[in-house]
Amino acid sequence: MTLSVKHLLGIKELQTEDIERIFQTADNFKQVINRPIKKVPSLRDTTVANVFFENSTRTRISFELAEKRLSADVVNFSASGSSVSKGETLVDTVNNILAMKVDMVVMRHSASGAPWFLANHIDASIINAGDGINEHPTQALLDAYSIKETLGSVKGKRVVLIGDIMHSRVALSNIFCLTKLGAEVMVAGPPTLIPKHIQSLGVKVEYDVKKALQWCEVANVLRIQLERQHKPLFSTLREYALYYGVNKQMLDSLEKEIVIMHPGPINRGVEINSDVADSKQSIILDQVENGVAIRMAIIYLLSGKREME
Repeated sequence: MTLSVKHLLGIKELQTEDIERIFQTADNFKQVINRPIKKVPSLRDTTVANVFFENSTRTRISFELAEKRLSADVVNFSASGSSVSKGETLVDTVNNILAMKVDMVVMRHSASGAPWFLANHIDASIINAGDGINEHPTQALLDAYSIKETLGSVKGKRVVLIGDIMHSRVALSNIFCLTKLGAEVMVAGPPTLIPKHIQSLGVKVEYDVKKALQWCEVANVLRIQLERQHKPLFSTLREYALYYGVNKQMLDSLEKEIVIMHPGPINRGVEINSDVADSKQSIILDQVENGVAIRMAIIYLLSGKREME
């Protein structure tokens, strides 16, 4: 089994059949990571480089764990403390890594489009682990997989993305992925954090978070991306939490129980309160577990290996 693409650069490039194949493969790998011996020898002759030009904890650990569960050889590269700080270019950096006979590169970069640039210059398969404010495809895939696992399917489900839509690569990838799978998607948050013309992507827009929660079956709450905002887009974090934060009182006022998600890291008390993040409605920790299985599936399928042991 393989995918129709050589690289995972964004959800936009994937066919619906690719997404379904990733989910089926992740089902098998989820069984692997829940058994006493959590390793398979599928990629024992493959070397994967994790090349992170931007800070990351969860995504990097998740990828590294996925690679090691597949028995791949793993090389970790961080821009801080490397020759990048001395002026080395992106292509030179990666070419030096490839000279060490690396088969696959997992890359996170602050510049939107960097993985596409790299894919045009090197032969190894590229997996986009987040590029600027553009896409974060593996996060969207694990989010959709978690919805499918919890509700039985994604098709026809009402999913709202709440928060900083403008600066969120998770939001864009989620919109592409969920609409491909037949979900109804809404974005909600302050008008200053929702891009103009976003309806052209086939989503609804709501500025009242409570109305959005009443509409949806699943709420994926996104953090405020303060590091990407170059000017003030709302008064204070306290004001944001008051008007747009998801709290227990708000959930209790609904006439139904909805599924709560968050891609992390969580700003507790800002976009979501602890009593919501830690409630039985939350599948946040399931998302983390599913992230390893989904990334194992993607790496395995892109490697073109035929057997899963």
